[in-house]
Amino acid sequence: MWISDKWKDYELIDASGGEKLERWGSHILLRPDPQAIWATDRRDPRWKTPEAVYRRSSAGGGAWEKNRLPQSWRIAYGPLTFQVKPMSFKHTGLFPEQASNWDWAMERIRAAGRPIRVLNLFAYTGAATCACLRAGASVCHVDAAKGMVQWARENAALCGVADRSVRWIVDDCVKFCQREIRRGHVYDAIIMDPPSYGRGPGGEVWRLEDNLWPLCQTVSQLLSDEPLFVLINSYTTGLSPSVLAYISESLFTKKYAAGRSDAQELGLRATASGLVLPCGASCRWEY
Repeated sequence: MWISDKWKDYELIDASGGEKLERWGSHILLRPDPQAIWATDRRDPRWKTPEAVYRRSSAGGGAWEKNRLPQSWRIAYGPLTFQVKPMSFKHTGLFPEQASNWDWAMERIRAAGRPIRVLNLFAYTGAATCACLRAGASVCHVDAAKGMVQWARENAALCGVADRSVRWIVDDCVKFCQREIRRGHVYDAIIMDPPSYGRGPGGEVWRLEDNLWPLCQTVSQLLSDEPLFVLINSYTTGLSPSVLAYISESLFTKKYAAGRSDAQELGLRATASGLVLPCGASCRWEY
């Protein structure tokens, strides 16, 4: 398991009974988490005094109950600074368990010794984009949600990389990739963080279990002759790291007759118990 344990501005205080207690900067949030099915003694008094709680509704969805919480605030991870805020479906605009992937991508880019072109798909609020820009890569950032791309631009400004070589694209990721193939464009590194489920603008249904293989087939055509890496993230329950590795080996390693895949769970260690909360899976392919 890859554990993101270098945070100072974020802390998983405890996880228990389907909930997680977190510190984001100086603010304490309580959110549901279906992986935390074990029970702890919940001795930390902050369990009783969070500044915001996400409550699920029996009718589906849920809502935040906020006390003394600003609309948004900033947290830092090393040289990177991000804006976070409670938003729909319990999210904050940042997935702290991804920090180990940011570190890995930055290390690969810096060690390459050459210009690296990165394609970041389903790029959300741009944490990986900012990390890659910080490491010296040029980045094409693609997300279908205009508001998320704007948020990513704001994060890039906070990180001091807004003036770097970056393209901000609001588009359907699959359709964008298909057009890039026709244009003959290629990339040295590709990052994918596709959703588990979603609907397109025409009502088409996206399910990761059905669409991940064809997505990776398409993406394989966008890799340069000298690729650096491909990073695939999955938050789909039941889709194991091994599945991601098999996809990666079947497409990327087979195409180049070289490279290796390493797939693991991502995790955050709870301060109170020492237990590591699983937070999805990632596969890292290196050429």
